[in-house]
Amino acid sequence: MDQHRTARVIAIIGALLTWTAVILQFSLSLQHRIRPVPEVVVQFFSYYTILTNILVACCFTAVAVRRTSTQRSFLNNPGVLAATTVYIIVVGSVYNLLLRALWTPTGVQVLVDELLHTFIPLYYVVFWLAVAPKTRLRWHNVFLWLLYPLGYFLFTLIRGTYSGFYPYPFIDVTELGWPRVIVNSGLIAGVFVMLSLLIILFSNIRSRNHESDPSQSLSA
Repeated sequence: MDQHRTARVIAIIGALLTWTAVILQFSLSLQHRIRPVPEVVVQFFSYYTILTNILVACCFTAVAVRRTSTQRSFLNNPGVLAATTVYIIVVGSVYNLLLRALWTPTGVQVLVDELLHTFIPLYYVVFWLAVAPKTRLRWHNVFLWLLYPLGYFLFTLIRGTYSGFYPYPFIDVTELGWPRVIVNSGLIAGVFVMLSLLIILFSNIRSRNHESDPSQSLSA
């Protein structure tokens, strides 16, 4: 099986798993709701985990449906696939290092939690490392990639000021106050920058190796 077919197979599996996990989580949110449906829907899409897993699902889908290795769209663009790697690494890292101990899911929620926060992040990273197309990326892409998490944090903090709802405890202004939340946000931004620099470095090294030896190509 050539690299393009391999990438499509991996992407198809990833898309099916990720869409299934997101849909199951949405179903569980509705099933166990204690608030009106519209509010549950808004809060569901207020989680960085959900938004980023949807982005991952869209990227997998874009790779899965392309017919040739040179067919490009926004979501299967090498830069977007690389940026998404950063975003989903943060999902897995923050949950498993900071949030896992804060609650104990049961039943189907356990499976969904592990898919969204552990398996899918690992699966996507392996997909990107092994078969996603690599190109030389510019270092200033770091600032462009920051727009998504910064936009998310700004929206969440502004909305939280009026609604009182903060999806994550480390940005809960009501409990921590603005100074602590700003520090926490700055630390997380630093993590995004560090990961982005590492991903760009890796992509550039792989792209340079391919240019010097085309037989090493892993383009999907």
